[in-house]
Amino acid sequence: MLIIDADCAGRPTHLLYRARSNETLPQGVKLCAAARVDFGGSANPLIGALPEEVSVSLAEEPQLLGLAELITAEVETARCGGSSVQARLCEVVVVLAIRKAIAIGTVDAGLLAGLAHPRLSASLIAMHDEPARKWQIADLAAISGMSRGQFTAIFKQIVGESPGAYLNGWRLVLGRARLGSGESVKSVAAAVGFGSAAAFSRAYSRRFGHAPSQSAMPGGMLE
Repeated sequence: MLIIDADCAGRPTHLLYRARSNETLPQGVKLCAAARVDFGGSANPLIGALPEEVSVSLAEEPQLLGLAELITAEVETARCGGSSVQARLCEVVVVLAIRKAIAIGTVDAGLLAGLAHPRLSASLIAMHDEPARKWQIADLAAISGMSRGQFTAIFKQIVGESPGAYLNGWRLVLGRARLGSGESVKSVAAAVGFGSAAAFSRAYSRRFGHAPSQSAMPGGMLE
């Protein structure tokens, strides 16, 4: 995340969030503050759905402008607890910037398009909130106020894959994060909604190209 002064205004004028890009800033642009905000890496479907760069003019977003100025002030003046304040403010700013990208339709496929859809968004949020739940198509369709057939067709058209495939992928992304925190394969499999460690391991290997044990934190239990 980059807070910049693009107009020589002496204050933040724009917010840039680069999900995957590391390009340098154009000549004449002043960097006011920068931070790395970790949402679990590129395997997180939210990050994968974002464009290379989200750019927001702070003149059009007074809430973001105020937060950007707070972050810049914290960077310029060392204070007690400054790093913690900066980290929390940066997370809030990036979430607000992503909301803006959804609202203006920056992307027209994938997760962001699904979240921007007036009916699909409810089912996507439900899957993200309760990934381990034994979701049925009928449950998700009801949440979105559609028939099963209509829900499945619209979900695949907008998000780019079936509801089941999307949910399975999200569970695996969450599972990889938990493995990296030291949890065992067995406990992770149960926590993210797989019926057994073996089923989780097979799906994990297909998705990431290696066994869950290779993603586990050194010293973590793999039973």
